[in-house]
Amino acid sequence: MALNARLDHRNPLVFDTHELGRRPGALQRLNRTIDAPRDLGVAGVIGVPEGAPLELELRLESVMEGVLVTGTARAKAEGECVRCLEPLEQQLEADFQEMFSYPDADDRGRVKAEPADDAEEDEDRLFVEDGLIDLEPVLRDAVVLALPMQPVCQEDCQGLCSECGVRLSDDPDHHHDAVDIRWAALQGLAGSLEDGEKDEMSGAEPGVDEKQEK
Repeated sequence: MALNARLDHRNPLVFDTHELGRRPGALQRLNRTIDAPRDLGVAGVIGVPEGAPLELELRLESVMEGVLVTGTARAKAEGECVRCLEPLEQQLEADFQEMFSYPDADDRGRVKAEPADDAEEDEDRLFVEDGLIDLEPVLRDAVVLALPMQPVCQEDCQGLCSECGVRLSDDPDHHHDAVDIRWAALQGLAGSLEDGEKDEMSGAEPGVDEKQEK
């Protein structure tokens, strides 16, 4: 997060830490239900639908160097079974913990004489900006880690028949008779010969059998 980023306090994932007052040991507990932001999950696989209820249980603790946030997010995720391609739903519970540093404090919580100019170091850190913190990047990372990369509708899902696409869990006895391609041509030739013999028999002259019997 950029040091001079402007956070919007109206964003439901932006939280005000002024109540903590930069007093080490000060604690604030919050419970909030918000509408899930868009693209929350693993793209094209499984995720929390945009606007779905997202429950947040948070603990904000003031420490020397910033605000330590510990929390749990709960929601219902939707996706598609990777085996049978049927829609599925799954309860999501994602735990997270993140430190939001004060921009003017070093790693030991001491006020810096001059702001450090280390873009690479700051790029991997999250900051308290004018008393506000933005939980969205933390939440997204936690949700992605909590969701399965290959979701299934049930652990023993058999998937789809590779020949006709039938869902095997719906028809446990489903099968196809295997035909050895090496014999397929011979079976076709045998069938042709049988049909030819029947045609010859049907075309025989009347009375031939009777003469042979006599």
